[in-house]
Amino acid sequence: MHPYSPLPDAPPRGPFVVLEGVSGIGKSSLARILADRLGALMLHTLPDPLSGLSSIINGTLRPLPQFGFYLSGLLHASDLVRERLARGPVVADRYASSVTACHAAVHQVDVGHVVELMNPFWRYLVQPDRTFYLRCSERALRERMATKTDVKRDDLDLLQVPGRLQRLVENFEAVAAADPSAVVLDTDGLSPDALADQVLRTLEAARA
Repeated sequence: MHPYSPLPDAPPRGPFVVLEGVSGIGKSSLARILADRLGALMLHTLPDPLSGLSSIINGTLRPLPQFGFYLSGLLHASDLVRERLARGPVVADRYASSVTACHAAVHQVDVGHVVELMNPFWRYLVQPDRTFYLRCSERALRERMATKTDVKRDDLDLLQVPGRLQRLVENFEAVAAADPSAVVLDTDGLSPDALADQVLRTLEAARA
């Protein structure tokens, strides 16, 4: 096997489910519930050991090296997904769409340019069975963010940097429109358990 090839695929023992959306929308809470109900392994993109470096990278690297850092985290996440799918379902809190949409929003470049940078690596990535794009109103997002206990710099910038939220929402809409695994979920007024019910119904319908 060539060293740059992905690990060999083993027969998957469950679906690979991805949750996408802006910070504070409820991805992590929903991921924990889904992992419990599906008996799934859960991971976050960026996974360890890269996750603790993001605040340093964001403050020191220029845009292209910064993209390379997040791309390396995505490739590592894909290796972990491929390995874990041989044991059971996997739920990912963020994946390729976040790397694309967030980088484009932060650096104010067209999301299509970031997709071009990503194109040589698509074949390496495990493709999700379903990617659920969570949406909510700005009012609901501000209410949820006010109760978030692990607020990071990116969370603050989302609501404080002029235009950041709008650019990010538009970028997620663009990548969802081109994503064959996409399912858009409006989350206003819905609890994480109610959203989990919707996700599981969608997965069950796909298997029928």
